[in-house]
Amino acid sequence: MEYRTIAGRCEARFEEKKSEFIGYAAPVSSEEEAVGFIEEIRTMHRKATHNCYAYILRENSAARHSDDGEPSGTAGVPIYEVLRKGGLTDIVCVVTRYFGGILLGAGGLVRAYTRAAKDAVDAAEIKVMAMSEELKISLDYALYGRMPAIFQLFDVKVENENFGGNVEITLRVRAEQSEEFQKSLVDSCNGKIIVQGLQKDWYNFA
Repeated sequence: MEYRTIAGRCEARFEEKKSEFIGYAAPVSSEEEAVGFIEEIRTMHRKATHNCYAYILRENSAARHSDDGEPSGTAGVPIYEVLRKGGLTDIVCVVTRYFGGILLGAGGLVRAYTRAAKDAVDAAEIKVMAMSEELKISLDYALYGRMPAIFQLFDVKVENENFGGNVEITLRVRAEQSEEFQKSLVDSCNGKIIVQGLQKDWYNFA
């Protein structure tokens, strides 16, 4: 089980027929956070013609979008579709528009809001979050050389290596692979390895 989100806030802007479009995206974990971000952008751009948005959350499988005065279906839905097609969740995107005096038409609006949302998301670092188990392993130096070959067989991220009396490695492995991974470690080292489980939580495997 995994999900995709963004690592941090990002923005992008462009001009289309004298209208300025500014796309903002941010990682959020609740509707409260999503609404708070939307209000923050609205406050920042009080004089903007529109502040349209969409968000998708894992919490309660919530998803919302708003055209904020644009013709129905020309702003909120295109923003939402960018997030959905990107397989993203726990994310909010707001597109601010300053009207430049030239009408874009429904098709033009859809294209502009889609571009603004996509440009914002493209500016972000994507995180692939999966449930992981953090492990600490301790082994002799003579066995250390066997580790890379085992690690390559699984989705493993080494966090720290300490070379003292023994080699101690702290790492993350996808939770669903943990049992088989630990068995492979023990078998490869003929039992001469200590494997300690530390915690299970979401981790970025991107």
